[in-house]
Amino acid sequence: MIINTDTAKKTAELLLQINAIKLNPKNPFTWASGWKSPIYCDNRITLSFPPIRNYIREEFARFIEKQYGKPDVIAGVATGAIGIGMLVAEYMGLPFVYVRPEPKKHGRQNQVEGFLQKGQNVVVVEDLISTGKSSLMAVEALKGAGAKVKGMVAIFTYGFDVAAENFKKEKVELHTLGNYEVLLDFATAKQYITEEEQEALKEWRKSPETWGAPSPTITQGGEHNPLY
Repeated sequence: MIINTDTAKKTAELLLQINAIKLNPKNPFTWASGWKSPIYCDNRITLSFPPIRNYIREEFARFIEKQYGKPDVIAGVATGAIGIGMLVAEYMGLPFVYVRPEPKKHGRQNQVEGFLQKGQNVVVVEDLISTGKSSLMAVEALKGAGAKVKGMVAIFTYGFDVAAENFKKEKVELHTLGNYEVLLDFATAKQYITEEEQEALKEWRKSPETWGAPSPTITQGGEHNPLY
């Protein structure tokens, strides 16, 4: 759920301005998962632009305090949300911890880094939500360390149905500054993309795992061989 429409429009504007979000249906990107995608989002770029990172931290801080009161701790999900999570914690005058994808293999073998006491209320900061799997693993690690996770805030979400299902299943509140639908409408209105490209981007979101995949060739024997 977006925090509000005005914030989502402003977030779309800022992320497009600095190329934190790139839209290119004609020459799609390839994600680490192997999915072909007409959109690429790297919100870590916001840290290099003080006015934009300040906007994000203040919107997060305002919403967190309104929605949850002042939590005991702010947690950032490694690695993309460590920077912005730390900025939010600093702005709110709160302790900060971050969560690794998995425990360290050596030393204290921590997954949650920083000082966290059992029973403390925590709000988690993320940079980007795709399927939600890695974000919810961070929530699980915090709960395993004894934290009471009040909810999660993120800069942007693709709005995949699977993410909504995952968050609902785990009973974790998610609120974002921006989302895919508002982004596409804004990008079309401001002529970052054409209406035709907007339709292609909408189609991708319906089935991202198969969008842009090459059609198989058929040999004389009737076997299907993937194109390379």
